[in-house]
Amino acid sequence: MNDGPPTIWEWVARNWDTGRVGSIKDLLGDHLVMSLVPIVAGLVLALPLGLASVRWRWLYQPTAGLFNVIYALPSLPVFMLLISVTGLSKTTVIIPLTFYAMAVLIPAVVDGLGSVPDHVRQSAVAMGFTPLRRLVRVELPIATPVVLAGLRVVAVSSISLVSVGALIGQGGLGMLFTRAYQNPFMPPVVVGIVLIVALALVADGLLVLAQRLLTPWVRARRAS
Repeated sequence: MNDGPPTIWEWVARNWDTGRVGSIKDLLGDHLVMSLVPIVAGLVLALPLGLASVRWRWLYQPTAGLFNVIYALPSLPVFMLLISVTGLSKTTVIIPLTFYAMAVLIPAVVDGLGSVPDHVRQSAVAMGFTPLRRLVRVELPIATPVVLAGLRVVAVSSISLVSVGALIGQGGLGMLFTRAYQNPFMPPVVVGIVLIVALALVADGLLVLAQRLLTPWVRARRAS
């Protein structure tokens, strides 16, 4: 009978789904929610702000400056400030990460739309495209590679930053790190790191696949 500490695989098997709060399965689900919501919300909010910044150029600098200041704020103090408003909940982590996502995505949207050649816009106008149809059918597809490049950065950073929330009790897989710190034991650290890196790689891979599916002309141009 082995009375020594369990191996990583034994520890994972025992703690994957214990039926109690704090199992690896539950922490993984929480991590996914707190990562994906800021990514999607950041994109949804950044698109109209980016479009407005392209339409009214004077708006871009103050908007980008504001979000750059927010992006520079350390996440932990922001979490602590929000506790008095949102409590010790997932929302406390999701709100700052959404603003961080917007700080990256607003410039990506502006740069993406700025990459649309003028002659392409003029051709769409000559073909009778309305502004909305031109945006949806011409400008956004051309801007997609730049926007998705920004989204890849946001996805990886959000998945990583969620773990900081463990310091306020809402860190998803980051809770494994605090657990290992309180009771020095390496398997939770290794499992947490491996799962966070795996999530980041999967998210990045899915976005690369999405880019290939949404912009087939890019591959065709490279192949020619």
